[in-house]
Amino acid sequence: MSLMPRLWLIVPAAGQGRRMGASRPKQYLDLNGRPVLAHTLARLHRAYPQASLRLCLDEADAWFDPAWVPFVDWRRVPGGQERVDSVTRALDDLAGSAGQDDLVLVHDVARPCVHIDDLTHLLGVLQDERVGALLAAPVADTMKRADDQGRVAATESRDGLWHALTPQGFRYGMLCEALATARRAGIAVTDEASAIEALGLAPRLVAARRDNLKITHPEDLSLAALILEAQARERDAAIEE
Repeated sequence: MSLMPRLWLIVPAAGQGRRMGASRPKQYLDLNGRPVLAHTLARLHRAYPQASLRLCLDEADAWFDPAWVPFVDWRRVPGGQERVDSVTRALDDLAGSAGQDDLVLVHDVARPCVHIDDLTHLLGVLQDERVGALLAAPVADTMKRADDQGRVAATESRDGLWHALTPQGFRYGMLCEALATARRAGIAVTDEASAIEALGLAPRLVAARRDNLKITHPEDLSLAALILEAQARERDAAIEE
């Protein structure tokens, strides 16, 4: 039996994307001729073809097509009401298969533009990182705090502030412990890193490209299309060189 830790991917994709105001969940909206979900899974597969995938889908999902999954080793897992519920169910599904030190990467299905270089860099960092790591980008905009009336209450310093992106990667055993501990303590888990932080640990921030857009609002779909086209031109130019 191999002693090398395995790589597991969890992609929560059970959300309804109501802020998009569309007729179907945002992961199934058309993006340059293919569903968002298909782009995301293809991007992950290019970087991690050896990984095993757990895809979290709503049990009543009528849009999903297994042909969009490029991974050989994958399984559909019932998604939960919240992202953390979906991730927890996926981790439960891995019980008995994943080792305590196996790497688990969680990636938003609505981030189809994550760059291959960032994906491979993150995995390299995680090989020797015991606490875990996540892709992130330093905040560039001026940050305002609002009051109850929607007026500016204060201008916040952006020193040391980062946008948390995905994937976020942690050891299987530690992530299970962190999510279970947070749930028992009633801590709101906004991402996997926040659960690890609640254990008193500090995940590593891995600087990533700013074009790792999360599709949330209707205009984001057009931006994602432009980003994918620009990335394709970059890739073609690099091949020609």
